[in-house]
Amino acid sequence: MTDQLKTRREREKQARYEAILDAAEGVFSEKGYERTSMDDIARRASLSRALLYVYFKDKAAIQHGITLRAAANLRERMEKAAAGADTGLAQAAAIGQAYYEFYREEPEYFSALTQANAAPVTPDEEQAARMRCSESAIMELMIETIKRGLADGSLNSERIRDPMETALYLRGALHGVIMGCGREIDGAFARFPSEALIEHTLAMLMSSIAGKSTP
Repeated sequence: MTDQLKTRREREKQARYEAILDAAEGVFSEKGYERTSMDDIARRASLSRALLYVYFKDKAAIQHGITLRAAANLRERMEKAAAGADTGLAQAAAIGQAYYEFYREEPEYFSALTQANAAPVTPDEEQAARMRCSESAIMELMIETIKRGLADGSLNSERIRDPMETALYLRGALHGVIMGCGREIDGAFARFPSEALIEHTLAMLMSSIAGKSTP
């Protein structure tokens, strides 16, 4: 097999893989995960059931593929947001805003990541490795942002004992507020518009780690 033919077949295989995920996202959105069958996904993707199983061993594997997409989407958003900021503090705020916009603009992806973290199911080895890579890239971006802020003085070195610890604090605190905003119930969160509450949360989080000379 020539390299050109091999490359073309790899592109075709990847295109079919993505088409299956596109189809699954559509059916899951319409019918829900539990009510969707592999036959439903095969029909939506215009594939035979046998060919579908060549790419994914079961419905859970397809869901993991969607979760990987979600993680890649989030990582790209965060990287783009960080690239447009000029200090570590500004980067941290931009990353936080990007996380909220991801929740608002891609609610099904946000839900997929939240469910995967809350009740992880072991995917196949390749998917597991890709998921670890995506998660590591997101955390590394946040850690490097905090290190940059410590170096440029925009973050408080007396309050930040460890960049990873602070990254986990920022992500966990913001995620908790976002989850509260998403609850369709009457209660404390219902008193505040989501946008305003997220803005306040980010301001409070940034003030808790800002350097002493930061305005």
